[in-house]
Amino acid sequence: MMALPSVNMTKTGENIAAMRINAGMTVRELQNILGFTTPQAIYKWQQGQSLPAIDNLVVLATIFGVTMDEIIVTDNDIIRCGIV
Repeated sequence: MMALPSVNMTKTGENIAAMRINAGMTVRELQNILGFTTPQAIYKWQQGQSLPAIDNLVVLATIFGVTMDEIIVTDNDIIRCGIV
């Protein structure tokens, strides 16, 4: 058995929203930087309904001046997984 952390989507979304606000950015500004035609993906991230793709996570980390690990929030509860 191997212990694996799980991503807390709600807290990660709250983290993204807080970092965006701390950076003084609106959702629309972030949307434009990421090249999205609508802001829906960003709202879904912030509400914990989905997570950014890796390429968007890299951009967010750069914009906010943090590492990707600082954006993603993991739960203390761990998932037990058997490795074959």
